[in-house]
Amino acid sequence: MADEPSAETAEKPAKGSKKGLMMGLLGAILLGGGGFYATYSGMILGPKSESVASDGGHGGGESSGHGDPVMSGDLPDIMFIEMEPMVISLGDAAHSRYLRFSAQLDVEPAYAAEVNLVMPRILDVLNTYLRAVSEEELAKPSSFDRLRAQMLRRVQVVTGPGRVKDLLITEFILG
Repeated sequence: MADEPSAETAEKPAKGSKKGLMMGLLGAILLGGGGFYATYSGMILGPKSESVASDGGHGGGESSGHGDPVMSGDLPDIMFIEMEPMVISLGDAAHSRYLRFSAQLDVEPAYAAEVNLVMPRILDVLNTYLRAVSEEELAKPSSFDRLRAQMLRRVQVVTGPGRVKDLLITEFILG
């Protein structure tokens, strides 16, 4: 009979208190939510700009369609020069017969006329480069950034230092 009570206690597992786990989980949720709110509202990691803070972020400005007002004075002087589209033949052995390519150049506004003046050279250097690249390389998505950097470097050599800031590819179609 002395063995029976110990058998009953062995069958029932000892329940641990989950109070500490619940308090920790509740604390983590509250701290995470508070941190998100503080960052989102601009309380930490820099204040909002005065034009948004002055009207509370509602109305008073143009809207970008995403709920955020558009700041008209925040952008530096930007000028884009659109390049005429190029169609480059890839040769008889290629699966794709041609590459259709168009881009825009992000230029310093003071040098826009000079860059437009050398546009035929820019088109020539890009046409020559793209003809030299293999079809396999053109088709790989992983090589897109490298191709863009190579083309930008060639454009910068033609135009001179400090004139072209970036090359923005608007169309890149193998057909």
